[in-house]
Amino acid sequence: MGLHARPATKLVELAQQFSAELSIMDGDKVASAASVLGLMVLASAQGSTLTLIAEGDDAEAALDAVQALVEANFDEE
Repeated sequence: MGLHARPATKLVELAQQFSAELSIMDGDKVASAASVLGLMVLASAQGSTLTLIAEGDDAEAALDAVQALVEANFDEE
């Protein structure tokens, strides 16, 4: 279903657990992973290729956590 409100909210909640700055790129559009509205503006559809950018002390841990969330399909069925 893409990056709609529920998964965007889960991603923001996860991003807030880290000090690293997380951003999501979809083509030439970039949004902060700390903003549900920003993520919604990306309008990323299922099957889109997204690039995750993490900068900061715990960037690697943040990337790993986001990867796990995506692989768990944002805990949706």
